Amino acid sequence: MGAHESMEHAEHAEHASGSNKKIALLISVIALFLALSETLGKGAQTESISKNVEASNLWAFFQAKSIRRTVVQAVSENAKLGLGPIADETAKAALQKQIDEWQKTAQRYRSEPETGEGSEQLAERAKHAEHDRDLAMARYHHYEVASAAFQIGIVLASATIITGMIVLAWLSGALAVTGLAFTAIGLFAPHAVHLM
Repeated sequence: MGAHESMEHAEHAEHASGSNKKIALLISVIALFLALSETLGKGAQTESISKNVEASNLWAFFQAKSIRRTVVQAVSENAKLGLGPIADETAKAALQKQIDEWQKTAQRYRSEPETGEGSEQLAERAKHAEHDRDLAMARYHHYEVASAAFQIGIVLASATIITGMIVLAWLSGALAVTGLAFTAIGLFAPHAVHLM
């Protein structure tokens, strides 16, 4: 091997080393994005599960309040039927007072804004929790797509080092951009693109 060939070989090795460093940097950057999307995905998944449990609990509470209200209303209506035959005014007044109390209780079971535990407020809270659950799930799906794009991008970038095919690095970069786009959609507009 002559000096000229040796120099060409050294230049080629230096060029390949420089390219490999760029690819290694690309892999590192994509791995950072992957870690971010995975972390956001886990957070969104946890939020979705939490809000689903909250919604279920609120609907169960709503049903319990509705049953109590129905029972109290039925007892009150039944007691009203018994008012007519009572001749004793004192007993009649006492029963009417009890009926009024039952009606107040039934109304409180329906609406209790100060505690947020009337059936109307519970239904509103449950719907809000369901909305938050759906939002978190939409985010989670976008982060999952982003993570997949980043993972495939890392594989293609690694393959570039082995094969020397620069087109794989460009595909890897395109997948990184795609992953970033899905991460941004998940963060800022999760309902803009419907994945599931």
